[in-house]
Amino acid sequence: MGERKGTNKYYPPDFDPAKHGSLNGYHKTHALRERARKLSQGILIIRFEMPYNIWCDGCKNHIGMGVRYNAEKKKVGNYFTTPIYRFRMKCHLCINYIEMQTDPAACDYVIVSGASRKEERWDMAENEQILTTERKEKEKLETDAMFKLDHGGKDKEKLTKALPSLLELQDHQAGWKDDFQLNSALRRKFRMEKKVMVEKEEKDDAVRARTNLSIPLLPEREQDKKLAALLSLQTADSYEDKQRSKRQEISSRSWFSSTPGGTAATTTSTSTTCGGLLHKLGLQGKEAAVAKALGPSRTPLIRRKSDPQDSAPATASREVGSTEQDTSSSSLVPNYSDSDSDHGH
Repeated sequence: MGERKGTNKYYPPDFDPAKHGSLNGYHKTHALRERARKLSQGILIIRFEMPYNIWCDGCKNHIGMGVRYNAEKKKVGNYFTTPIYRFRMKCHLCINYIEMQTDPAACDYVIVSGASRKEERWDMAENEQILTTERKEKEKLETDAMFKLDHGGKDKEKLTKALPSLLELQDHQAGWKDDFQLNSALRRKFRMEKKVMVEKEEKDDAVRARTNLSIPLLPEREQDKKLAALLSLQTADSYEDKQRSKRQEISSRSWFSSTPGGTAATTTSTSTTCGGLLHKLGLQGKEAAVAKALGPSRTPLIRRKSDPQDSAPATASREVGSTEQDTSSSSLVPNYSDSDSDHGH
């Protein structure tokens, strides 16, 4: 806003162009105002932009390229006819001052003090790039014919070494010359890959729907096929099979635990006998159930004498063959002679 003092259209009555020259001369101010407050010392305050990334030595913070500062600019020397300027600025994060100056020989800026450069420079010689000709070498090529001839021979040797790489680069670039055909081939390849992906996704969805799964499926491999062919799947046992096996296990084990005085052979024989008895009882129970289901039971009957005195009349009646006297003098009971209990007694 201060620049308007020298550009306004108001001229005071005592303004004399021959004496004052301009309105700035009349107001005794410089056209740059506060930027020229140290102009007597050869210092001009300018707006300086950081040319590259640096690290501040005071606060050790990173200052990026492009950060702007109010810097004090002054001339400190010459490179031939090109002046060398130095810039002094204060870090915006601490009280440290940073000084930089121009380097016309390398077309770069050099840090004098207060900071260190973050090394990101491109070395042309290290990366086999074409180097710029130095000033002294350029002058020698223009004045010395023998040096120019020797330099030309070295250039031919470099060309011979780099020729295979150059031809390879040219062939590679020629392959990308017809961009329409390359684009068509690439789009055709993408369409084929997309079709395969869609088919695979449909197959996976069908498998997931059939097996009631919600997990992503991995691609099938030959090793998985061989491993699946070696496996044999069996159905789980039914409820009746499980109950039958449980009953068989219970009937086959021993009812009595081994005593301290007994031997292992005695315990084994006892458990075997008990297991056989339980098995027979189970078979008899099944036979009774089958007979009951088929019809009325016909149990064999035997006569049991109710009184010793009735034995003689019963014998006589049997000899005669009277069935009525046998019925009145004897009682009918089931016959358990075939059971294992009779043999036990």
